[in-house]
Amino acid sequence: MYQLNNLFDNKNMKVIAQKGNFQVFEHERDLSVSPSNAVTAYFSSEMNVRKRQVFITLNGTSAVVQSGAMQWMLGNVEMSSGVKGVGNFLGKMVSGAVTGESAVKPIYSGYGNVMLEPTYKHIILLDMAEWGGNVVLDDGLFLACDGTIQQHVVARSNVSSAVLGKEGLFNLNLTGNGIAVLESFVPMEELVVFELNNDCVKIDGNMAIAWSGSLQFTVEKSGKSLLGSAASGEGLVNVYRGTGKILMAPTA
Repeated sequence: MYQLNNLFDNKNMKVIAQKGNFQVFEHERDLSVSPSNAVTAYFSSEMNVRKRQVFITLNGTSAVVQSGAMQWMLGNVEMSSGVKGVGNFLGKMVSGAVTGESAVKPIYSGYGNVMLEPTYKHIILLDMAEWGGNVVLDDGLFLACDGTIQQHVVARSNVSSAVLGKEGLFNLNLTGNGIAVLESFVPMEELVVFELNNDCVKIDGNMAIAWSGSLQFTVEKSGKSLLGSAASGEGLVNVYRGTGKILMAPTA
């Protein structure tokens, strides 16, 4: 048995989001300051620059976490590497190298709690059911997910979509049911959500941070001709076509 004090009853810690076994705590103010950085800490808090942490509750369940993200764990919780032999390890190394994610993501399972390290980034909780159980992430967004979610590496449909669209050749693809936890420079309140039904959206630049795996991604001319596209100042645009959802950051 254990007791956890000064967390849920801490006046400086507020739960700002919760889905499934994941809760997002936000530090209202940075209390560990000195006279030299007190002004910076004050205005940071006023401008929503605050530390945030993900709190995971395990009830005989499991969670996959980005390598090095765990701050502490409490209770009957065990950690495993998720590596199933040399071949599997090499595969994970390659996947990590091409997606910008950690090669090996620890799996925490059992009964208890896991708290992740503080971050100044914004935390987004995605319910995979709302994405048809299939979502593709931009590089570096993954933080954690339920153990029921599978991770795959997907390649672009063509090389031009990566090179001309200023994107990587590969992305992390999550499939299955559960909650996925993302780290974003942009809060959910600012993200634009496109819901397509056999339609398309064209985006100038790599502003999409997550999209349904059912969508086809290509890079196309913004106009009917390459000359017209260049003259318009838009040139090439990223095109997402089909049925699904897209999360787009309105700012770089």
